[in-house]
Amino acid sequence: MLNRLSRSLSFRLLAIFLVLGGLFVYGTFKSIQNFYNSDEIRGLISGHLSLHVQYVRDDIGTPPRLDRALAITERVPVDIRVTGPDVDWASDPDFPLITELDFSQSPRFSDEPTAWVDPLQGIEFADSENHKFLRLRNGDYDIVVSSPRISDVTTQPNLVNVVLMQGLSFLLIGYLAVNWLFKPIRDIRGGAARIGRGNFDYRIENIRRDQLGDLAVDINQLAEDVERMLDAKRALLLGISHELRTPLSRMRLALEFLDNEDDQATLRAEIDEMEKIVVSLLEAERLNVRHAQLSRTQVGVGDLVREMLENYFSRDLERIAVDEPEQALTANLDEARITLMLKNLLSNALRYSSQSKGAIVVRWFVDGSDLVFTVGDDGPGIPVEQAEHIGEPFYRPDPSRTRSSGGTGLGLYLAKLVANAHGGDLTLVDHDKPGACFEIRIPLR
Repeated sequence: MLNRLSRSLSFRLLAIFLVLGGLFVYGTFKSIQNFYNSDEIRGLISGHLSLHVQYVRDDIGTPPRLDRALAITERVPVDIRVTGPDVDWASDPDFPLITELDFSQSPRFSDEPTAWVDPLQGIEFADSENHKFLRLRNGDYDIVVSSPRISDVTTQPNLVNVVLMQGLSFLLIGYLAVNWLFKPIRDIRGGAARIGRGNFDYRIENIRRDQLGDLAVDINQLAEDVERMLDAKRALLLGISHELRTPLSRMRLALEFLDNEDDQATLRAEIDEMEKIVVSLLEAERLNVRHAQLSRTQVGVGDLVREMLENYFSRDLERIAVDEPEQALTANLDEARITLMLKNLLSNALRYSSQSKGAIVVRWFVDGSDLVFTVGDDGPGIPVEQAEHIGEPFYRPDPSRTRSSGGTGLGLYLAKLVANAHGGDLTLVDHDKPGACFEIRIPLR
């Protein structure tokens, strides 16, 4: 989930907005705080508050004049309680007793740098039931002011809750807006994936009139151009196949009229070699693209290998050992292409291994989520430093592997392409053992 969110452009943009909003609020708060913390502003506010407190003291007087206290409550929405040696009066009968209130100094009125106002001498504060109380001494009397009036019930929601709910609402609206803005990306990504799998007839629909819409139009145009290019390439391959095979057929026919059998055998071998190269190159071109279309079916791996041996290696069965698992395996494979891959690997092993030595071993098994084939021989092997070139067209890693032995250098190339087309790979393993052992891993999914 976290990985998916971290890759989401909508989430990243929303996170940027959130961070910038937080920095703006923090910066604004600190700026206001620094402004009010200046000696000039703090002194001005503290002076005005002290003056108002003194006005209340002087207006009520000592001993307290209750009529003046009542007049204050009529002009200002507050309630007042006055207590002293000979009086305990409140403008509202429900005004709490002073002993019921917990008075103390307020952190907002202090010498601390974080406070907004300088301390007010002789002033204490208390909170109770959504009312704020201020107590000041006037001689032997205590004057307590309540804001708002005791009878007033606060119906407004808490400011912090209001700000928090508004912030969350704006965040949700921002997320929905950003999500709508980037919604075409999912369609574009899905369309690009389908086109990348070779479905060049697919077109991205519901295109908006913005830059993402322009991107979708460009991808649709790209798919059309690639489809046209591949059709032209396919037509060229078919033309090359036809044009090359026709003169080869005429050469093979003319060959039959030669009187010299040695020349006839030599030329026949060369013509066979040319036909192999043409067929191999055409098949390689079909496979050497990401959109290679495989005809996958559920195939019994053991049946496929046995049928391949009977059809192509019936004369060499005594040189081939099959090591198959006890439980039959089935996999979703292109049977013809896998047969071609194994046929090329076995032909390569038979060509370069000695008949007097050990057998060529063909194995298959499941390793984790992969179907694994191995084909090992006891031939001259391949040097470790040349293993990375395995699968390159026309590459022969050892002087003993020359065209005089019948190889074109395309067998391993085709085998690797078949493995890649199935989502797997072909590698050379067991470097420390005699001969060469090729491993093919194909994902079962």
